[in-house]
Amino acid sequence: MSTDVAERTTAPATAGSPPRGSTRLKAERITWSVLKWVTIAVTILASAGPLVYGLTMSVRSQPDIFGNPLNIFPSFAEMDFSSYPTALRSEAEGGFGLGRFMLNSLWVSLGAVLGSVAFSVLGAYAAVRLRFKGRNVVNAMFLMVYLFPGIVLAVPLFVLFSRVGLRGELVGLMIIYLAQTVPVAIYMLRNYFLAVPEGIEEAAMLDGCTRMQIVRKIVLPLALPGLVSTALYVFMIAWNEYLYALLFLVDRRDSWTVSLGIAQLSDFAVPATVLMAGSMAMTIPIVVVFVLAQRSLLSGLTAGAEKG
Repeated sequence: MSTDVAERTTAPATAGSPPRGSTRLKAERITWSVLKWVTIAVTILASAGPLVYGLTMSVRSQPDIFGNPLNIFPSFAEMDFSSYPTALRSEAEGGFGLGRFMLNSLWVSLGAVLGSVAFSVLGAYAAVRLRFKGRNVVNAMFLMVYLFPGIVLAVPLFVLFSRVGLRGELVGLMIIYLAQTVPVAIYMLRNYFLAVPEGIEEAAMLDGCTRMQIVRKIVLPLALPGLVSTALYVFMIAWNEYLYALLFLVDRRDSWTVSLGIAQLSDFAVPATVLMAGSMAMTIPIVVVFVLAQRSLLSGLTAGAEKG
């Protein structure tokens, strides 16, 4: 019987009929191809669907939405862009003041990005290159700090900032974002700095470069994708943060950030079209920053792949 099995296994395929294995491979190829396109379609529908519907609602009139809520692609004649100026205008001009709130958020976010990147570059370089007692414990604490929930630090910071006069000030909120993002930024940059060859720095030191010159002329250009990624992370955290903004700025409407402004638009008295217009306007700075940083991210990744 074993001889028959061996003969069937080693026997050539009948002329004119496809090999048995090729049929199975063809079925698997078709199955994976179908699953791939189904997965892509479901992902696009789940991620882009709500965004497209929100964008559609922001350029339609309120009666039009009530009459035909499922009209996702209205014609140009049916579009109404008046919700955007209504959301962005100041209260004195009949709007909801979202434009001023966005400027406040932009100022706080850019300040947090500059401060966080500056501090984290120095901290990450020290954690990677300098030798000091307890260095491994300090490196582990960078990530542990981020694991504390924000509400744990909210009350002590509220009392402290009330005493020093920073409650209700955008500078105080910027300091909080710095304290919140610097540990994670150091942890992110540390991994990029570890990839920089130490021999290059030693050669630069032999040529007479100081530590700061090495960081500025060698480490930062090589770790540019890490800097861009860290800056994007800090900007998104500072731009979208809500808990601390509500706790420290609720009494100062002129200093509200855009997250507080959007929360105000969620009131039932505000038309849904204005709420959607404000939400879309809030996402524009994030998209612009990402597009501007995309070239640096891609060029850095490509350069790293070529060196590898």
